[in-house]
Amino acid sequence: MAALGGEVPEPVAPDTDVVGVGEMFRTVLPGGGLPRRAVTHVSDTPALVVEMVDSITAAGGFAGVVGWPDLSYAAVAALERVIAVPDPGIDPLSVAGVLVEGLDLVVLRTPQAINISPVRARPLLARVRKGRAALLTVNARVPSPTLTVTGRVTGFHGIGRGAGRIAGMDMRVEAAGHRTASAVITFGEAPRLSPLSPLSPLSPLSPLSPLRPLRAVR
Repeated sequence: MAALGGEVPEPVAPDTDVVGVGEMFRTVLPGGGLPRRAVTHVSDTPALVVEMVDSITAAGGFAGVVGWPDLSYAAVAALERVIAVPDPGIDPLSVAGVLVEGLDLVVLRTPQAINISPVRARPLLARVRKGRAALLTVNARVPSPTLTVTGRVTGFHGIGRGAGRIAGMDMRVEAAGHRTASAVITFGEAPRLSPLSPLSPLSPLSPLSPLRPLRAVR
């Protein structure tokens, strides 16, 4: 962090084998969280990544995001625990390598999909193993990541035909490593029907319970 003109924050999240990212991911991720000192490849799904950042920082951890200038942090409550480097310059791997030494989660994104050669990845992987962070790579694939997580939106809640607003989404999240697991996770709150109402949850006439805004957007 000194190379970035700042100080490494004092870790708060417990230094266990995994970084917890909330109850909703517990049944999908091996060990219930993201593996520390290891690389997880994640699909380019902003809502999924922001949910993880929000969960970790809300629990007292610190997160860094490298190379994602258009990512919205509106759903992240503890922004003071996020270090964003939207333009990492010509060597984003080095920037990520500095951050993994002191944070709990580091997200490294490249604009295009690239395969990082073993020679180029070696210095970064060495820092990952010596640090304490879980490193998420988006579009940038290192050789043999420990885990691969993909997210695919399967539905929206709170909007009907010509009426309503998007207040939540369903996403199928799959994690593949030593084993493969998947589940549909709801971000935000799904509308609930009145016990006497026969209407569909997506009907514009359905009585909706109070909803909070969508947790993550591009």
